[in-house]
Amino acid sequence: MNSSILIQGATLVNENEIFEADLRIVGERIEEINRNGLSAKSDEHVIDAKGLHLMPGMIDDQVHFREPGLTHKAEIYTEAKAAVAGGITSFMEMPNTVPNTLTQELLADKYAVAAQKSLANYSFFMGASNDNLDEVLKTDASIVCGVKVFMGSSTGNMLVDKEEVLDNLFRNCSMLIATHCEDEPAVRANMQAAVEKYGEDIPISYHPIIRSAEACYKSSSKAVELAKKYNTRLHILHISTAKELELFSNRLPLKEKKITAEACIHHLWFTDEDYDKFGTNIKWNPAVKTKLDREAIRKAVNENIIDVIATDHAPHTIFEKDNKYAKAPSGGPLVQHALPALFQMHEQGVFSLEKIVSKTSHSLADCFQIKDRGYLREGYYADLVLVDLKQSSTVSEESLHYKCSWSPFEGTTFSSSVIKTFVSGHLAYNNGEFNESKQGQRMTFNR
Repeated sequence: MNSSILIQGATLVNENEIFEADLRIVGERIEEINRNGLSAKSDEHVIDAKGLHLMPGMIDDQVHFREPGLTHKAEIYTEAKAAVAGGITSFMEMPNTVPNTLTQELLADKYAVAAQKSLANYSFFMGASNDNLDEVLKTDASIVCGVKVFMGSSTGNMLVDKEEVLDNLFRNCSMLIATHCEDEPAVRANMQAAVEKYGEDIPISYHPIIRSAEACYKSSSKAVELAKKYNTRLHILHISTAKELELFSNRLPLKEKKITAEACIHHLWFTDEDYDKFGTNIKWNPAVKTKLDREAIRKAVNENIIDVIATDHAPHTIFEKDNKYAKAPSGGPLVQHALPALFQMHEQGVFSLEKIVSKTSHSLADCFQIKDRGYLREGYYADLVLVDLKQSSTVSEESLHYKCSWSPFEGTTFSSSVIKTFVSGHLAYNNGEFNESKQGQRMTFNR
């Protein structure tokens, strides 16, 4: 028999509206939303949500959970829990694990692990390389979120830099292609110049010079050129520069766009002025750049030039990060505090609540054609987050759920707190406690 949960008196944020209503969950799905209130059934669990905001859980389209092969940094189990604690109910994970996810068998292996261990809903990208086009084209678009192409530095055999391969991929792949865009020759030339100037003591502040705006634009514009040539469904990840924004448009509704763009939390929060304070802990690829770049990206989110917000959660151990510039890996853990950071930006007047929900839930569902998720709608899966926008929370090492046990937000006090997270109707996170009796589900796609 399906369990029933009634959330009463919540302030819902959904489809560009904010309103008070009751919401009933039966089993995995939302059964009813009523602005006039609902009466509790005799056997129903009732949650008093007065003063709390209820919204669809965040769908994160770019995470690196490091399994298999890099599990000293993170695991699907630990990072999915951290995501749920941060109000992220679904994630899409990247293929640069060890081994790289370059065959259908290796892709299936990751799904099998998630089915057993992931508290959040999940999907995994199929990876492209210079020599696996046949494998890529076997991917079932109805059950896999997309194909990932590294058009910039990567690990293992993931860099795709052969013109013929890129041409064939964009011409023949009918499903969404997500790209990491940094021009590899430009980055290598900039790195060589930095080594000649500084030797082993390259300052971290040089990172956005090495991984320059020009390198990002050159690669992104190449991807857009290919997509337009072949009418490919292209999604460019982690836009970090103002210049790249000219490649995108807000003239069409998202569902009609063939070329879309993503912004990440760190590019919306940090600037190059923060390198002195945070050092290699905020070393990401693409690099955090200038305040002007950050403000342009924020503006592009508000104007729907950028379509979705993600984390690019990419943990490393603090031992690995605590190195000189050239040896410190790029990436950092973000899933637990992405929504609190966005709510802080709301408090600062950067984004409306409606815009945050649109860019972290609705737009993800539309961009990836996710089936029955991303909205508060009757009949949709109950992927929900209850948030207290007036209950502050301070990030400390003790509060973290990441396996790597550190965060670039340590010491930050956010003005909000995630109170409860429902994953496919299951109350997976409740005031600091996890219920792991049910796992998340594999996402499916209307394509």
